[in-house]
Amino acid sequence: MKAPLSWILEHVDVPAGTTTEEITDRLTLTGLKLEAIVSPGREITGPLVIGRVLTMEPEPQKNGKTINWCTVDVGPELNAAHGTGEQSDGVGIVCGAHNFKPGDLVVTVLPGGVLPGGFEIGARKTYGHLSAGMICSARELGLGEDHDGIIVLPEDAGAPGDDVRPVLGLDEEVIEFEINPDRAYALSLRGIAREVLVSVDGACNFRDPAVRDTPAANDQGHPVVVEDAEGCPVFVARRVDGFDPAAPTPDFMVQRITAAGMRPISLAVDVTNYVMLETGRPIHGYDADRVQGTLVVRRAREGERLTTLDGTSRALDPGDLVVTDDSGIIGLGGVMGGETTEMSSTTTSVLVEAAHWDAVSMFRTGRRHRITSEAGKRNERGVDPTICEAAADRVVELLVEHGGGTAHPGVTVVGTPPAMPVVDVPGDLAARVSGMDISEERAVECLRAVGCEVEGNGTLAVTPPPWRPDLTDAQDFSEEVIRLVGYDKVPSVLPTPSSGRGLTRAQQLRRRIGRTLAGEGYVEVVSFPFVGEADLDALGLPDDDPRRDLLRLSNPLSSEAALMTSTLLPGVLRAAGRNVGHGTSDLALFETATVTLPRHAGPAAILPVDRRPSAEEFAALDAALPAQPLHLAVVASGDAVSGGWWGPARPVSWSDAVEAVRAVAAALGLEVTATAAEVAPWHPGRCAELSVAGDVVGHAGELHPKVCQAFGLPKRTVAAEVDLDVLIARSVHLRQAPVFSSYPVAKEDVALVVDASVPAADVEAALREGAGELLESLRLFDVYTGDQVGEGRKSLAYALRFRAPDRTLKEGEAAAARDAAVAHATERTGAVQRT
Repeated sequence: MKAPLSWILEHVDVPAGTTTEEITDRLTLTGLKLEAIVSPGREITGPLVIGRVLTMEPEPQKNGKTINWCTVDVGPELNAAHGTGEQSDGVGIVCGAHNFKPGDLVVTVLPGGVLPGGFEIGARKTYGHLSAGMICSARELGLGEDHDGIIVLPEDAGAPGDDVRPVLGLDEEVIEFEINPDRAYALSLRGIAREVLVSVDGACNFRDPAVRDTPAANDQGHPVVVEDAEGCPVFVARRVDGFDPAAPTPDFMVQRITAAGMRPISLAVDVTNYVMLETGRPIHGYDADRVQGTLVVRRAREGERLTTLDGTSRALDPGDLVVTDDSGIIGLGGVMGGETTEMSSTTTSVLVEAAHWDAVSMFRTGRRHRITSEAGKRNERGVDPTICEAAADRVVELLVEHGGGTAHPGVTVVGTPPAMPVVDVPGDLAARVSGMDISEERAVECLRAVGCEVEGNGTLAVTPPPWRPDLTDAQDFSEEVIRLVGYDKVPSVLPTPSSGRGLTRAQQLRRRIGRTLAGEGYVEVVSFPFVGEADLDALGLPDDDPRRDLLRLSNPLSSEAALMTSTLLPGVLRAAGRNVGHGTSDLALFETATVTLPRHAGPAAILPVDRRPSAEEFAALDAALPAQPLHLAVVASGDAVSGGWWGPARPVSWSDAVEAVRAVAAALGLEVTATAAEVAPWHPGRCAELSVAGDVVGHAGELHPKVCQAFGLPKRTVAAEVDLDVLIARSVHLRQAPVFSSYPVAKEDVALVVDASVPAADVEAALREGAGELLESLRLFDVYTGDQVGEGRKSLAYALRFRAPDRTLKEGEAAAARDAAVAHATERTGAVQRT
């Protein structure tokens, strides 16, 4: 919300000498956050003056354009400084606009001036003339987007040569506030001025623009029928006849509307916008001569359509509130009017509508039709329902005053404003919540200052003001008290930590996992836990994959990602794709986060608040909640080792993804077994199933080429995902430190030939089991396929290391252990020792 300071101070007085910064500082401390303080003329320097056009000679050009060679009187002193021999009583300026004539007062910037954007003005030769300045439009001065013509000033603006800044309001300070959605009252000068009254020390004399004597309702007004009183509790209609559609909007109104961030259109429209900004009450105007018969407010019916003011034909929903006449629907109530009754350049009779609309209906209608408007923004947040008559009367007053119209004697008022609820609030609640010494008397004073009615002692019966629909709970009122007393006065007290407590074992292990992956060269990322069906399709998950069983959000941030994810892969793959798209092809990323797995145990029960829930109630609630295990996902692409003078680069392979998980498991004191598997989104034949002591914890390998293409990743990108909860659960207890032997190691190597379908992990497991307790380590160091082993066969070469903890091995012990290992592998896997 942008608010000119002069407009604010028109409704409330502050002590003399109070600066804009002091006002905004106090407003920020009480919850009305400052966004910026701007002045339209802050970027303009140099001579910017009033000029009178003396002569105007049209000159057609070869390019088809016609320019005007003008003589402009800018006062004797400036005429002498910038004039030339071509003009004796002014300066010569070339202008391409045509909306002015000799005798008009215009805004003139002379050589040496600088306009917004750093646009420097100088005397220059153009179109065969020496142009000594420029006649300005609103856009060139930063006052709006109008660039079709220059600004023509009223006759009483001043004399040629006078500074034009005060006339245009260029010295006006405009305060821009960030308004929270629950404070719709602050989307008006009325609301901001009231906040100044209660926030700034010494502020007084609040002049409420909505407090005025209004004519009583009578039977001469335009007939209105409200069929849905819940959707539209109040509907006020007034009429102005004899309105001059050509009457200009007064300068003060143009300046204020523009400063508030809106675009002046015409007097009739500008008046409704001006009153909306002033009071916060959205107003709609109809061309009364186009309205046929009684206005009816109802819900839309199936199949009905409306062409709104923006020229869009909209299919209406039965939940939409509409305004109709005998011709059909003429407006989408509270959101946007219809095209058929739009005010135009021929409108001479204006029917003014000031209605209060249900905020929830307004929000849903605006969201449904994707309409964003200043009126809708206020209606959907909640507006004061008691000021409809005052706002309509203010519009009528301004139309009559500036448009030459006559107020019709008829006044239509249908319905009454809904009553505000009475809330019981403990008198000491604000003190207990904030820790400040706030007496009940001080609390009552603060509540009355914001417009509440307060009765009683001890437990206060508080009725919020009609412009504050956000005050519904006792805590809301305590917050009002605390913010007026001052958030800056809330004492800062550090809680005393209990002794002997620190990170849990699980927390320590989660940190160890992060440090381990960082040491392996991986960078942590954090992604949103939301996915859509398109993400699962991109992973290539089959229809019956359990990872497609997802929890759907009732109010998602995006309709394209309305599901809670069951896998971390979409998030890390998207992050990797963004990095690759920015030129980083060699990358290694990881993420640790929870996933959501629905249990389908029915809706969660609402637990009682008057007693401690029973163990059975807690168990039922826990069973209804989705499981949220902690997962780890890694992704890597490009080169694992960069090339250089030391040798060629080594690209990442599926084994890198497996090794990343093994490094994590090793940090937890666990060993991971990898066996071949076929699981989406990994490439068949290059996917490993990872298990710990027989329990499957995840998968790793090379991603399928279609998955790489879907996420914008290079071919041969690798990834892994494992369940960290399982790993951490198996590593909760402290493990015994390994015992190192000082005796020499015995080295034995063995090469075994097996069928190509036999996993190397099975051969390794058999060797370990057969080697016995003397085996210290076993490592696969070579895989060979070729003519020497035959088609469909492969040779696996292992390095076995044997050592005893308390003695030197005797001759033949290592060889015997090796032979036992080979024999067991032969029995289990059909391996044949290669000679």
